[in-house]
Amino acid sequence: MPKSEKSRKLPWGLGNMVKSICQNSGQREVPNIRQKESDMPHQPSQTAIVTGAGSGIGRSLANQLSQLGYHVVLVGRTEETLEQTSQLLEGPFSIHVADIADAAACRELVAKVSEKLGRIDVLANVAGFAPSLQIEQVTAELWQQTIDTNLSSVVNLTAACWPVFEKQKSGFVGNISSMASIDPFPGFSIYAAAKAGVNLFTLVTGREGAPIGVRAMAVAPGAVETAMLRNLFDESMIPAEATLSPDDVAKVIVDCLENKRSFEPGQTLELPSPA
Repeated sequence: MPKSEKSRKLPWGLGNMVKSICQNSGQREVPNIRQKESDMPHQPSQTAIVTGAGSGIGRSLANQLSQLGYHVVLVGRTEETLEQTSQLLEGPFSIHVADIADAAACRELVAKVSEKLGRIDVLANVAGFAPSLQIEQVTAELWQQTIDTNLSSVVNLTAACWPVFEKQKSGFVGNISSMASIDPFPGFSIYAAAKAGVNLFTLVTGREGAPIGVRAMAVAPGAVETAMLRNLFDESMIPAEATLSPDDVAKVIVDCLENKRSFEPGQTLELPSPA
């Protein structure tokens, strides 16, 4: 029996959203690369690139990776929020303000990181943009922005890192997808399509990477408790107990990285919000 609209309401905490949700979005007028590094003396360590690092899941993941001893490369569109993230980190970091929807910016970012730090061990594609609108409201510009931010950035950064991974014979790619790619609601047509693309690209990445020691996976979370979410919905609409924390989502990637959680090459792991 098909589920009623009532029974489908908020199965992963994002039902009936009609506003734009983004993990790390903003105006497109962003310089390609601006760079800043911590004052800590450089010591050889593993390196992790985290996009969308200025808030939410990206910030949490950067913090968890720093606790593991990684030099964390914080990538985002706003230097101020990246600075705020850097203050939470225990170890060395770099700040790169970049428009990762731009392929040339992705190549430049990877080249700078590889040249300065010597290696790239982890690529975490967290940044995303999720407009919610009916199909007849979709414009070519909004479609392109959604694809560029959610999918093209993942493809471009992974491709830019690939020669480094091949040379090292190792690497880990962790992508943030969404439950919208698996069980979308009306209004999430282009976001769901973009994230479904992330799932398939992750699968191919895992299969192509396995022979050369590159692991890839994605996590598809439901509603995540953030200030942004609360700016749109109070707890009468989405109770706190029906959301995930950014730490919950970041931990899935870290556990896979640390071999504490098993996954098939390129697998997308579903992480629904609590019932």
